[in-house]
Amino acid sequence: MKTSLQLKMGQQLTMTPQLQQAIRLLQLSTLDLQQEIQQALDSNPMLETDEFDDGDGHDSQDNDHSDRDDDQHIDNGDKAEAPEPDYDPSPDQDDVDASWEDNKMPDDLPVDSQWEDTYQISAGTGSASAAPDDDDADYDSRHASTDSLQDHLLWQLNLTPMSDTDREIAFMLIDGVDDDGYLHTTADDILESLDPELGVEEDEVMAVLHRLQQFDPAGVFAVDLRDCLMIQLKQMPPGTPWLEEAKAVIQDHIELLGNRDYPTLMRRTRLKEDSLKCVLRLIKELNPKPGASISTKHSEYVIPDVIVRNVRDEWRVELNPDIAPRLRVNADYAALIRRSDSSSENSFLKDHLQEARWFIKSLQSRNETLLKVATKIVEYQIEFFERGEEGMKPLVLHDIAEAVGMHESTISRVTTQKYMHTPRGIFELKYFFSSHVSTDGGGECSSTAIRAMIKKLISDENARKPLSDNKIAAILGDQGIQVARRTVAKYREAMMIPPSNERKQLI
Repeated sequence: MKTSLQLKMGQQLTMTPQLQQAIRLLQLSTLDLQQEIQQALDSNPMLETDEFDDGDGHDSQDNDHSDRDDDQHIDNGDKAEAPEPDYDPSPDQDDVDASWEDNKMPDDLPVDSQWEDTYQISAGTGSASAAPDDDDADYDSRHASTDSLQDHLLWQLNLTPMSDTDREIAFMLIDGVDDDGYLHTTADDILESLDPELGVEEDEVMAVLHRLQQFDPAGVFAVDLRDCLMIQLKQMPPGTPWLEEAKAVIQDHIELLGNRDYPTLMRRTRLKEDSLKCVLRLIKELNPKPGASISTKHSEYVIPDVIVRNVRDEWRVELNPDIAPRLRVNADYAALIRRSDSSSENSFLKDHLQEARWFIKSLQSRNETLLKVATKIVEYQIEFFERGEEGMKPLVLHDIAEAVGMHESTISRVTTQKYMHTPRGIFELKYFFSSHVSTDGGGECSSTAIRAMIKKLISDENARKPLSDNKIAAILGDQGIQVARRTVAKYREAMMIPPSNERKQLI
């Protein structure tokens, strides 16, 4: 085969390191962004926080926000002015930029390259994965309780006098309890696991089990729902009103209670309707999942990226000033670059200065894009902020992408894990996007608005005669919204609302 050289022309989509960094910062959540900024501050000596603007930023939240530069106003759909960058340069930034231009550093990096291909960042100081100081660790994570249900039960077992054999049986029973407090280990399993020379019989295992069933929380070590509720009823004071009737209902007629077949239940228990109401009121005080009260899950806090306020009948959109500190280039270190030598120290400062400038520019681009997208969302969903979920309009990513002149993938990155604080609560930006259902008048209705209507109809229904899915679909049809019964059932299940036969109740 003969070898040859050929020239070929073509187009190829490439990404510069700056674009790669901007896209990566754009899709970061608030917590991830704060961690990224802190890592940049630790690894780049040219970056520093602008501490002089912190006090002004916080004071402005309590005063009239008409003087803020990073907010946008929405009044009857008028377009807002472009926001000022959140990251202000330092007072000596002009001198730094002038010095930077004199050094003739490149304005752009080669496509599909990495920072290390051009700038020799020191491995000792450029590491972005430096572990934070233990003293700065989150207080809640260090002092929060991490005891599980098994730990809680073992703590009570240590306070209970038992023989060595009974304690070994208790350990096995505790290991067989799930997070809800139900026991999944049988007496036969315990006997098979024990040493035959101990001569333990089933009665002894059941005796230990009955002793453990007195532990807190009430209802643990139950084998099923009936057993769980009966354990709790037996621990109530003997003089509790309607206690014996409640035990009879749970022990003999729990299936009828689960199916809400109240007529049959009243006939078999020979209870009048008022008496059955009192019994059901007592049963509702019981906990069907006692182990869930001992939870090891930590609370997760959401930090909103955007704040929406109504100021004098005008919806105002602004970035949350607390999500990230203001950054600037350290003027003292940048001034050292004016030296004309080509020493390794000077190259080190030049590399970090260019990296710092691009990092600040990427943060500015992220905030401007986020504010622009959030403002358009509020413009589209004005009726939601004024009327609630029933005023939500159909909205897709393509609508916002056309309005702001960006690609849908960019809008998807902006709206993922970004939250908006509104007078109606905190919502993820993706919450405002929903599909549509056609109406009789030729218009469109948002699926979010339909879910809100279904929820309102169910909340206003007669508890004795709940609305079926067919009836809800017919009511919506009378309002001009044509939805099928299956659609109503799908929306109802998505909102964790049980069907009509399970919503029926006497009280």
